[in-house]
Amino acid sequence: MVFLMASILMVTAGRFLSPPISAFMLHKHIDDFVDRKGYRPIKQNWVNNSQISKYALLAVVASEDQRFYQHHGFDVDAIYKAYQKYQHGGKLRGASTISQQVAKNLFLSPARNFVRKALEIWFTFLIETLWSKSRILEIYLNIAEFGDHIYGIEAASRHYFGVSARQLSGSQAALLAATLPNPIMLNAAKPSNYLLKRQQWILGQMRNLSAS
Repeated sequence: MVFLMASILMVTAGRFLSPPISAFMLHKHIDDFVDRKGYRPIKQNWVNNSQISKYALLAVVASEDQRFYQHHGFDVDAIYKAYQKYQHGGKLRGASTISQQVAKNLFLSPARNFVRKALEIWFTFLIETLWSKSRILEIYLNIAEFGDHIYGIEAASRHYFGVSARQLSGSQAALLAATLPNPIMLNAAKPSNYLLKRQQWILGQMRNLSAS
């Protein structure tokens, strides 16, 4: 009961207050300590949706969760398709929505186990119940990892392109979104052929979503 009430209070607070740090950021500091790298500051600057380019908002939806505005936290169709592909010999791929990623990144650890997954489901339910879709997207863009110790769209925009998040072009927003599956390996400063192809695919999906 204490956990249930505490989790509800935390998520309710997130509806109105901007979280100063996420669980994943804290875990990054712990990793640095364990690896004896000393303290390395996190680059993050909080911005509201009004301070974020419309292209950035569109790019992450096109890249990560195209049914974001239709589902209630869990994309059943995507989960079923991922399972079907696995059953036919393909790799087991995740089908996490943006809401699930916010729940995981903000409140939980990167660990992969049943308990963590159960907590992710609970926090996703709370987030979808207590927050608007606009708020979910705003927090996602402020806590997503875009590089080594770089979190949030504002810090990423300034680090890679020297502009604010509000000034991002469609091409720049698509490139940042393209790195999200693995922002350490997929470096926006030195884009590989794979990353550039993914950027072009995202731009195409952005056009499709804008036209629909």
